[in-house]
Amino acid sequence: MTLVILGMRSLLRNPYRSLLTSLGILIGVLSVVVLTGIAFGAKSLVLRSIQNLGPNLLIVIPGSVTDSGAQVGGGTETTLTADDARAIRRQCPDIWNASGALRTAAQVQSPHANWSTVILGAEPSYLPVRDWRLARGGFFGEEDERGMTRVAVLGRIVATRLFGLENPLGKFVQINHSPFRVIGILSSKGQSPMGMNQDDMVVVPLSTLQSQIMGVSYVGVILAAATSPDRIDAAKREIREILRLRHHIPAGGRSDFEIQAMSDISRTANRISLILTVLLALIASISLIVGGVGILNIMLVSVRERTREIGIRMAIGARPRDILVQFLSEAAALSFFGALSGGVGGILFLDGLHLFVGWPIPVPWEGLLLTMAGATLLGILFGLYPAWSASRLDPMEALRYE
Repeated sequence: MTLVILGMRSLLRNPYRSLLTSLGILIGVLSVVVLTGIAFGAKSLVLRSIQNLGPNLLIVIPGSVTDSGAQVGGGTETTLTADDARAIRRQCPDIWNASGALRTAAQVQSPHANWSTVILGAEPSYLPVRDWRLARGGFFGEEDERGMTRVAVLGRIVATRLFGLENPLGKFVQINHSPFRVIGILSSKGQSPMGMNQDDMVVVPLSTLQSQIMGVSYVGVILAAATSPDRIDAAKREIREILRLRHHIPAGGRSDFEIQAMSDISRTANRISLILTVLLALIASISLIVGGVGILNIMLVSVRERTREIGIRMAIGARPRDILVQFLSEAAALSFFGALSGGVGGILFLDGLHLFVGWPIPVPWEGLLLTMAGATLLGILFGLYPAWSASRLDPMEALRYE
C-alpha cells in the first residue's frame, strides 16, 4: 500500500502531465462506449420497426419482369390479384388472415386545404393483419369492398393537414376530384422500416382504388399473417403451392412472385447490426492503443527524470520489486482514471444524445465495463516496460545520473 501511495504522490507532483496522459485512454473509452451505444440504439430502432410490422407477417410481392433478356427487378410484374389474397385466406391452414394492397400517390382536398399523400387501397382484413388501431371512427367492411364504396380512413398527418383541429368524421375529401366520406382516423404509427411515414396516407377500399382511381385489376402486394412464429415456414410453402397452381406455373418453372418473412428480415438486420457494432468498436479501440502508447512514452520520460530518486531509494533498501510495483501502480492509476472518466463521459453523452434525437440509445453496460477493464489492463501492459527498466537500474549509476 505504501508503494501505491508513493506512486500517487509522484503523479500529483505533475497533475497537468498526468491529466494529459490519461486523456488518450479517456478518449478511447469514450469513443468505444458512444459508438457502441449508437450502434445498439440503431439496431433496436430498426428491429422495433420490423417487429411493428408483425413477427408472423409474410409479404408476397410480384416477381421481376424480363425486358430484352434482362430482369428489371422484384415487384415489377402485375400478376397478383385480390382473388389470390382470398385464396390464401381460405386455403392456407397456417394463415389466419391475409389482405391484398395497392398504393398510389394523389392530391387530397378538403374544403379548407389540399395535401399530396399516399392512397392505400386495402381489404377489410388489412387492419388485423397489420395490427393497426383506429384513433376514432371505424373501418370499411366487406360490403364497402364489394360495392366499391367511396369511403376513406385518414392517417393522423393527413387529418391534421386537411382539417386542423376539426373532427373530420362524416366530412368529405376529394381524391382525384371524386368525393370520399371520412369514416375513421388511424392511430399514430410512425415510420416503417422502409422509411415511409405511415401516418401520411389515406386508406380506401381496394376495389375502389382499382376501379375508380387507378383503373387496374392487380394488387401490388399481399400481406399474410401466419398462425404462429413456428408455422411461418409451413405457411410460406402453402402460399407458394397455391399461387403456383393458380398462376399455372409448371414444375421447375420460375415463380412470378416472391415471399418474404419479417422474421427473415429481422435476422438479417440483426446480423448486419452485429457486424457494424463490432467494426465500430474495433475502429474506436485504435484510440485506446494510442492512449497506451502515450502512457508508455510518459512513463519512460518519468523514469529518466527520476533516475536519481530511484538510485536513492535503492540505496536505502528499496528492492527492484518495490520500484517495479511503484511504477506499475502509476501506470495503472493513469489508465484507470482515464477509463473511469471516459466511461462516465460516454454515459452522459449517450443520455444527452437520447434527449436530443429522441430515439432509444441504451448504455452498453457490459461493453462499458469490459472496455474500462481492458483500457486499465492496456495501460498496465504499456507501463510494464518502463517499470521493468526502472527496477533494473544500477543504484550507483543512478546516483551519479544528472
